[in-house]
Amino acid sequence: MHPRIEDYALIGDEQTAALVGRDGSVDWLCLPRFDSAACFAKLLGDEGNGHWRIAPKGVQGACTRRAYRPDTLVLDTEWETAQGSVRVTDLMPQRDRAPDLVRVVEGLSGEVTVRSTLRLRFDYGSVVPWMRRSDGHRVAVAGPDSTWLRSEPAVPTWGEDFGTHSEFTVAAGEKVAFVLTWHPSHEPRPPLVDPYEVLESSVADWQAWASRCRYHGPHRDAVVRSLITLKALTYAPTGGIVAAATTSLPEEMGGVRNWDYRYCWLRDSTLTLGALLSCGYQEEAEAWRNWLLRAVAGAPADLQIMYGLAGERRMPEFEVPWLSGFAGSRPVRVGNQAVNQLQLDVYGEVMDSLSLARAAGLSPEGDMWALQGALMKYLESAWRQPDEGLWEVRGGRRHFVHSKVMVWVAADRAVRTLEANPRLPGDLDGWRALREEVHREVCEKGYDPGRNTFTQCYGSRELDASLLLIPRVGFLPPDDPRVTGTIDAIRDELGHSGFVRRYSTVDSDVDGLPGSEGTFLACSFWLADALHMTGRTKEARELFERLVDLGNDVGLLSEEYDPVAGTFLGNVPQAFSHIGLVNTALALFGGGGAG
Repeated sequence: MHPRIEDYALIGDEQTAALVGRDGSVDWLCLPRFDSAACFAKLLGDEGNGHWRIAPKGVQGACTRRAYRPDTLVLDTEWETAQGSVRVTDLMPQRDRAPDLVRVVEGLSGEVTVRSTLRLRFDYGSVVPWMRRSDGHRVAVAGPDSTWLRSEPAVPTWGEDFGTHSEFTVAAGEKVAFVLTWHPSHEPRPPLVDPYEVLESSVADWQAWASRCRYHGPHRDAVVRSLITLKALTYAPTGGIVAAATTSLPEEMGGVRNWDYRYCWLRDSTLTLGALLSCGYQEEAEAWRNWLLRAVAGAPADLQIMYGLAGERRMPEFEVPWLSGFAGSRPVRVGNQAVNQLQLDVYGEVMDSLSLARAAGLSPEGDMWALQGALMKYLESAWRQPDEGLWEVRGGRRHFVHSKVMVWVAADRAVRTLEANPRLPGDLDGWRALREEVHREVCEKGYDPGRNTFTQCYGSRELDASLLLIPRVGFLPPDDPRVTGTIDAIRDELGHSGFVRRYSTVDSDVDGLPGSEGTFLACSFWLADALHMTGRTKEARELFERLVDLGNDVGLLSEEYDPVAGTFLGNVPQAFSHIGLVNTALALFGGGGAG
C-alpha cells in the first residue's frame, strides 16, 4: 500500500527537512536547503527515486510505535519482533557547515538483525550517483552533490541494485549510528560530527527552546508541537519561514492541484508574528520581521505574494515528468508561478505585520516607516484593480472582497500609526479618506443583503472562508449582524463534516482548475476564532478539540483534510495550519483575542 500523507514525521536542522515514514524510510529530503532538489524523492515516486530505510530485516510494514522525544524534533521509531525489540532514532542536528542526517539504531531487548537500504538519487530522483569507498566511508558524487556515509561502529556494507546496503545484529544496549553528510562536490569533506554527542545536544537544545513557551493552557503539548514545527520550517540564516517542507502533495488524490510550498508567503506574516510574540519567542519574531523587511524592499508595485528563503524573487514553475506523483497525483511541480500574481491583500498583511511589530516593541528599523509610506502611496490608486486573491486562483482576476478588506487594513494601520506617533510623516487625512472609501465600497458591492452575507467577489453569490477574518482584522465589530450572517452562511455553504472549505469548486470557475479539494484546516481554525469572537465560545472550543484531534500520531497537520476518507491532503507539515492551532488556542484559553 502507498503510504498516506499522515504516515510521515518531520526532522530537520532549520535549513532543510526530511520526512520519515512509519516504516522507517526517509522518503523526502532536499539538500542543502528546503528548496533544493531532493536526493530522496520516493514520496513523489517510488523506491527507484531515492529513499533510506532502516528497519528489522524481513519486516515490511509499519513500526510498532513512534514518537518525538518530549518537546524536541528527535524521532524515535520502535519495532517489536519475535527476536526482540529495536529503536531507530532520527535527527538532523543544527549544522555548523554541512547538513547531517543521523540515524541511531539501538537494541532494546533480545537480538534483532537490522537492514539498512540507502538509495541516493539526486535531482528529484533522476540521477544515480557514482559510489566509491574512502577512509571507511561510502562516497556518492553526482554533478554538484556529494555525500559521505559512515557508521559507528563500522558494520558490513555493500553495493547492490544501485543501492548501499548494511546488515548487522544488535542486542539489548548495543548501538550503531549512521551519519549521512552532504557537501558541494568541489569542496573537501566537512568535519565529522559525533552522532551520539549531537543526539544528546539536540535533545537538550530543543527542550530548552520549548521551555520558553509562555502558553500554559489546555492542549499545551499541541501548541508546543506546533511551535517546534514552525521553528523547524524556519530557514535559520535569514529568519524566513517556509509554508511547508514539501512540494506537490495533492489537494485531491489523483488530481492536478499539486503545488510547491517550499517558499515564504507574506499572507502568513501577521499570524506568524502574533503566534511567536504571544508565546514568548521575541527573537524568532524579530528574525521573521527582518526577513519580511528585506524581502519586500524595492518598488511597491513589485511587491510579491511570496519570496525565496533569502528573499529571492524568481521561482519559475516547471513539471518533473519522471516522478509519478503521490498516489498517482500528477503533475509534480517545482517552483510556483503564482509568484507573478497580483494579490492586493499582501499590502494589508505587510502593513498589519509591521504595525504589530511596532506595538510589540520589536527593535525599530530605520527605514520601516518609509517603506510603509511608499506602500500606502501605491495603494491609493492600485486598490481599485481586480486581483487573483488570497488563494492564488488561476481563473482570472476578480474584485475579491478579502483583498479589498485587507486594503482597508493597510489604510487603518497607517492611520493608527500616525495617530499614535504624530511626529511621523504621512498623509493622515488622505489615508483616513481611503479607509472610509474602501469600507463603503466593500459594504455596498461585496455584501449580499438578501442572504445577509459578504461574498467572495463583488457581484458574486459564491462565499469564501477568508471572510471569516472580517471581525478579526477589525473591519466590522463581531456583533455586527453582517458578521454573524457571514459566519452562518459559510458554515452552511462551505462546511463539510464540521470543517470548512476555502471556497466552492462545484459549478464555479473561479480557480480555473478541474476537480475539487478537501477542507482547509487554517480556515477551520478561523471559524473557531470567529465563533469565539461572536460569543459562541462553546462551539468554538468543540471545533478546536476536533481540529487538534486531526493531528497525526506525532502531532503534525497538513494543509487540508478529507472528512470522507479520513486522510490528510496537501503539503505537510503546513505552517498555516500550525499557526492556526497556536492562535486559536491563545484566543480560547490564553486570555486574549483571536490572533
